[in-house]
Amino acid sequence: MIEAAKKAGKSEILDQYAKDYPLGPHDQPQSMCPAFGSLRVGLRMRRTATILSGSACCVYGLTFTSHFYGARRSVGYVPFSSETLVTGKLFEDIKEAVEQMADPEKYDTIVVTNLCVPTASGVPLRLLPDSINGVRVIGIDVPGFGIPTHAEAKDVLAGAMLKYAREEAEQGPVAAPSALPDRPSVTLLGEMFPADPMGIAHMLEPLGLAAGPVVPTREWRELYAALDGAVIAAIHPFYTASVREFEAAGRKVVGSAPVGRDGTAAWLKSIGEATGASAAQIAAAQNAILPAIQGALAAKPIKGRITVSGYEGSELLVARLLIESGADVPYVGTACPQTKWSEPDREWLEAKGVRVKYRASLEQDIAAVEEFGPDLAIGTTPVVQHAKAKAIPALYFTNLISARPLMGPAGAGSLAQVVNMAIGNKARFDKMQEFFEGVGEGYASGIWEDTPTDRPKFKAKYAAQNALAAKAAEAIGS
Repeated sequence: MIEAAKKAGKSEILDQYAKDYPLGPHDQPQSMCPAFGSLRVGLRMRRTATILSGSACCVYGLTFTSHFYGARRSVGYVPFSSETLVTGKLFEDIKEAVEQMADPEKYDTIVVTNLCVPTASGVPLRLLPDSINGVRVIGIDVPGFGIPTHAEAKDVLAGAMLKYAREEAEQGPVAAPSALPDRPSVTLLGEMFPADPMGIAHMLEPLGLAAGPVVPTREWRELYAALDGAVIAAIHPFYTASVREFEAAGRKVVGSAPVGRDGTAAWLKSIGEATGASAAQIAAAQNAILPAIQGALAAKPIKGRITVSGYEGSELLVARLLIESGADVPYVGTACPQTKWSEPDREWLEAKGVRVKYRASLEQDIAAVEEFGPDLAIGTTPVVQHAKAKAIPALYFTNLISARPLMGPAGAGSLAQVVNMAIGNKARFDKMQEFFEGVGEGYASGIWEDTPTDRPKFKAKYAAQNALAAKAAEAIGS
């Protein structure tokens, strides 16, 4: 599909994706379909319509997942057939759909997304008008073969919107955001728990700063305020396209986040220096918040060995918080890439003896569970499944860890209850493992009079036959 897409005129965008989102040990995503990330960003924005162009099964799966995660609006879909795809009629159908939806009374923006097949076929969304009836039109390609994770697909759309908004501001006056701070603001880059921006705002007050918008934003006008920030805080460090737009607007970007005592102290210093604050102001900001964080950490300690893995992009921050809470964290794996914005976190973790793995594969995350035998495994669904099958307590990162504050005093004690409760369930897992002992696993799962025998030679034989049949089919097709 990559070769087909390049032959169809998508080389430039695929080359940019390869530069922005470099691959790791695996060349295909091991998270959910990447397009879910960009779809989620669009569905959370007010007065924004979303149209998908892709195979019907893909669109069904994406809309199902989006509604599972709380979307409360329809997703547009432009179906296609082999004929409309190869004749160019699909693009005309997409353009017609956008024209029909472009109602300025309902929408500020329409986002059109090419999934794998339209991208591979070269459907040229760049030829769509920039606006129709005053409604902005943004076309993006989000193929599974070009974007490694759904987290990075959020950046694809956020970056495209920031580019559009920046160019609007360069051309002349734009609509003022609904709320403007009375002080210079810090734009927060990356999705986070809703209480975290409020906690960050409190920390910034002694520096004479306000917390600005969180990117991805919830409405279009917030993009202008985000671009106008005094400094950009890359809370999630993988938003490469978004950083490019902020830097094009002349903004400085600061990495890491105010997590734990050490992280908060270093982050406030970096933000203060980036905005020209005095040493006295930085010290005042640190002294105002660090004792409360230290107290919260001491009040809710975490004891035990924990491995951390996930594909959200905040895995290193969570590991830092766990360590400052008292936990032993020997391994952190993230499906996201290494960037300079996460260097402060990597250096801090490695100084504590933590093995940090960027672009970690599922196999590497599971191997870490096997190697370290943790009291708790935090990870993706298959990692959690593997750990529980071995009677190791485990927590799903996305739903149980990301759904809590991480910043400031609120974050300092937020993980202790769920983590300590999970570690305390070890006896229940041992009891379940003892109860189900002997039921087998894999091909031998179940209760049998005669336990099935594995037949690896049969598998190898049929695999070879399938490979030959596939080659024969390709030869006929060529």
